[in-house]
This record gives sequence, C-alpha cells and structure tokens, in this order.
Amino acid sequence: MKTIYVLNGPNLNLLGQREPEIYGRETLADVEASCARVAAGAGMEIRFLQSNHEGALVDWIHEARQAAAGIVINPAAFSHSSVAILDALNAFEGPVIEVHISNVHRREPFRHRSYVSLRADGVIAGCGVEGYELALKRIATLLG
Repeated sequence: MKTIYVLNGPNLNLLGQREPEIYGRETLADVEASCARVAAGAGMEIRFLQSNHEGALVDWIHEARQAAAGIVINPAAFSHSSVAILDALNAFEGPVIEVHISNVHRREPFRHRSYVSLRADGVIAGCGVEGYELALKRIATLLG
C-alpha cells in the first residue's frame, strides 16, 4: 500500500477555532479522518502530521524520500517564506500537491506568492478542507 504524507504547517492545529470565517469549523482531526477515508478508498494510507516549526516539516519531507509515494502539504504561512521547505521538496521525487484552505489569491498581496508552488505538481486553493480530499485524489491519479 502506498503511503502519502499529509503535512500541515503553523497554526493549523487551531483549525476550527482560529478565524472560522476564513478556515471553517472543521478541526484538524476532522481533516485527518476524511483524508484517511479518501486514501483508503484509493488503496493508499496516510501519515498525517502538523507542526508549527519549519524544521520539523523539513525533517518529515526528508523522511518521506524513503517512506512515501507522494506528499500533500499545506505549508500555511511557510508558503510565503520558506526556501528550506522548497529545497526539501525539490529533493523529493514523488508528486507533491500544495493545499490552501482559503483562496490565498483573494487575500493580502503577500499571500499571492508561494515558494512551495515552484515545486508542486498541483495547487488547490479556496476549496476549504475539501481541498485535502481533492489533493489525495490527484495524487492517486498521478501515481496511477
């Protein structure tokens, strides 16, 4: 069974509590459950992780080089600032799908640029937490 890493950046541990008018009321646990269901339906399994620390995300991307067939990543605020995450993703050979719960292109101008997008095979933004499910379906397609 193919393993997909689902990585979540800073403040996503507060999903459902922080700015629900932007990010919705679903919690990160709800997202994990829906991802596990979609992955299982596609014959995959997930490793679902969240950190507020850039280095932890980099370490998990490095780990994924040996352990994962693909990565779904919501880098959150690190999208706009982390060359380290971009460099780590560039060393990963499988498909990468970037997810943003909100439509970052309708928000502040600094959110319009993502370093992660320079590596991502696809970007899903503005679909709420359903974007994670769409990302997993796309990974399954890319993996054949």
